[in-house]
Amino acid sequence: METRNNAREAAIALGTLLADHKGGNVVVLDVVGSNTFADYFIIATATSSAHSRGLLKHVYDAIKPLGLELRPTKRKMPDGDEWTLIDLGNVVVHLMTETARSFYDLEKLWYGASDLLKK
Repeated sequence: METRNNAREAAIALGTLLADHKGGNVVVLDVVGSNTFADYFIIATATSSAHSRGLLKHVYDAIKPLGLELRPTKRKMPDGDEWTLIDLGNVVVHLMTETARSFYDLEKLWYGASDLLKK
């Protein structure tokens, strides 16, 4: 069973993993208490569809060792290259192009959430 503390450590580990694999401007936002569907949002910029697929593979490889579980998402539109969402329960990963990240500006939406990767 995933606890909030385990989810926090897993989110930090995934954020670090994405940064280590050249994910751009990686943030791990602590949104505990701000919504009912997740406690941590990880946002990273991918430079191309190949880069996004590589980052996605690294996240998938880390799910089980971190004690997380993939929760399939349902999409009304076919997958695109602009934004990939990975729902891991209390942790949600967003892999976005620079264009999508700028347009949706999730950090602004969750203004006030602390970035756990910043020291």
